[in-house]
Amino acid sequence: MQRYVDQEIIPGVSWAVLRGSEIVDQQCVGFADREANTALRPDHIFRAYSNTKIFVTCSIMLLVEDGRIGLDDPVEKFLPQLGNRKVLKQDAGSLADVEPAASPITIRQLLTHTSGLSYGIFDPGAVLFKGYNDAVVLNPMTPLTDMIDKLADLPLAYHPGTSWEYSVATDVLGRVVEVVSGKALDAFLQARIFAPLGMKDTGFFVPEAELGRLVALYTGADVTDPMKPGLTRADNLPYPQAYRRPFPRLSGGGGMVSTLPDMLALVRALLPGPDALLKPETLRQMMTNQLPAGETIRLPSFGPVPGKGFGLGGAVTFAPTPFDPPNSVGEFQWGGLAGTHWWICPQANTAGVLMAQRHMGFWNPFYFEFKQLAYRAVGG
Repeated sequence: MQRYVDQEIIPGVSWAVLRGSEIVDQQCVGFADREANTALRPDHIFRAYSNTKIFVTCSIMLLVEDGRIGLDDPVEKFLPQLGNRKVLKQDAGSLADVEPAASPITIRQLLTHTSGLSYGIFDPGAVLFKGYNDAVVLNPMTPLTDMIDKLADLPLAYHPGTSWEYSVATDVLGRVVEVVSGKALDAFLQARIFAPLGMKDTGFFVPEAELGRLVALYTGADVTDPMKPGLTRADNLPYPQAYRRPFPRLSGGGGMVSTLPDMLALVRALLPGPDALLKPETLRQMMTNQLPAGETIRLPSFGPVPGKGFGLGGAVTFAPTPFDPPNSVGEFQWGGLAGTHWWICPQANTAGVLMAQRHMGFWNPFYFEFKQLAYRAVGG
């Protein structure tokens, strides 16, 4: 990892690797702030971006275990505005080219990104991209209720359950948590996950007194060439003051910050055992590929990702590629756009957290090389 720092591919990186639930390696290399020459420490705070999604997934699964949500419940049971969906026809030229959805969206489809919702980030030029952006679906200045109202007026990209597209589904699930629990999303997370696991630095913004611990964010030199040296400071992504103060939108899809120790606490709580956050059967379900045979996930910058399905809240490796450790069948993993990652592989008896702050740092070359080396070192 020091090599990637020296080549100016990443500013710095923190990690922890587990064999079983035991930490076998934990280090930080590089900088939290290159301009100030601040060395990265374990207590530095990272922008989680989509690493946020695992917390909301766990919240939903806690409510499933409480008997308050069924995985195959239609979403309109909790959010009536999202009933009676319309779907864009193939080759639609406008948002008006729609047909009725063949079935309602279920909670399971929201967890697996098979609901037909989109993001409005990754596919410029598409009819739905324009629709999402014209409606300002991703607006940090409004609460989650506003997002649900906006989505109610937009069609789906495909019939629920028939395809896979990364989407605002986890933000929708954040609102489901609020409706079912009667608590704001941050309050539910604090009561059911952060406090029980001792996660003291995870939340939707960095308190003013702790801003000195927030890692600087950088962009790479060339978005199409992740190995081109050069880093440019970009603390105002994805919008000015992001993560530095409270905003009305509690984004369950990408709104949180966390630290290496806090992420490690969560990953350890997702390993079977007496201290697990969820029941063994719940964890097994989360880590089981939910997509139909032959279906894989597809990411806009990667295209179809061979050998990767999706469980409840993370990708599941069913056939390792040359990029993956050869013994990573059954690995459950995800991360965030700014370079935070977690993984759990029951069969290889290993898990880990790897955190950097490079915008477009998700599934970057440094991650693939690190995991190859980590799996080899653990020897699972």
